Amino acid sequence: MIIQGLMNKLTRLSLMGFLLFAADASQPAKAQVKEAKKREDTGMRNQSLIERGRYIVEGVAMCERCHTPRDEHGNPERTNWLQGGPVQTEPTYPAPTWATREPRIAGTPPGTDAEFITLMTTGISRTGRPPNPPMPPFRMTRADAEAVLAYLKSLHH
Repeated sequence: MIIQGLMNKLTRLSLMGFLLFAADASQPAKAQVKEAKKREDTGMRNQSLIERGRYIVEGVAMCERCHTPRDEHGNPERTNWLQGGPVQTEPTYPAPTWATREPRIAGTPPGTDAEFITLMTTGISRTGRPPNPPMPPFRMTRADAEAVLAYLKSLHH
């Protein structure tokens, strides 16, 4: 009787130990699932941010008008999308600071990310002055500037 009671107690302790071990062992699996879900959510947020940036760059700011070379018919060259090049427009007034070349903005725009965000939100370039015309001094929200940056960085050439 004593042995049987001791065996039942040992069996219960062993079973409880096993269950605790199994529960603890499942934690990394739960953590991996949670991390995968977080990456998926971040990826969807990033894709949403990139799409918002694409809308602003292509549909609102029309960045390709200056930052994309044109073919002989005046159409933007998609193979050189936002790769910069000679300015396509000339001023209608004397403008000694008028830019002659537009920088590449696809992939990694000039300057740091913080400098780019400052340019897009305040209209002040990394030189501490407004950009040379024909670049407009944008006053985007930070969220829009971050979306534009995310889109431009998604363009790998």
